[in-house]
Amino acid sequence: MHRHGYKGRKFGRKTDQRHALIAGLADALILSETIETTLPKAKEAVRYTERLITKAKRGGLHNRRQIMSKLPTPEAAHKLMDDIAPKLSSRSSGYLRIKRTTSRRGDGAQLAGISFVDDLSSKSTAKEPKPKANSKKKTSAKKAARPKAAKAQKEVEK
Repeated sequence: MHRHGYKGRKFGRKTDQRHALIAGLADALILSETIETTLPKAKEAVRYTERLITKAKRGGLHNRRQIMSKLPTPEAAHKLMDDIAPKLSSRSSGYLRIKRTTSRRGDGAQLAGISFVDDLSSKSTAKEPKPKANSKKKTSAKKAARPKAAKAQKEVEK
């Protein structure tokens, strides 16, 4: 049988088991930000998770619901949308890295660690509001200063 046009690995599992495996790996990766698994599973988990990150960066309710349908726990979906995606806004792709580690002792399988390329703990998600360039800003500052001066004079008179 030819192998042309068939994407993805089967891992010796049926379709629903395979989808659950990859979704579970993606869930663990999002929640703990680094995991270790076998190399073929790591490659598939990175493909799956990077697509979810791209959806999360787009934002919106529809993409949030799609991500929630692809991950087993809602906590992972919310963390991906609210915490991780804003920190990865500077990247257009390549959010994850696969690093080969040791061979497993029992069967000699090649193990690999998956982690985010950017350090997610150091960056802040709060964006500073941009000041609006209005000419009325100077007059509003003067108006705001007047009541303060009037209050200060009333306190002095008391």
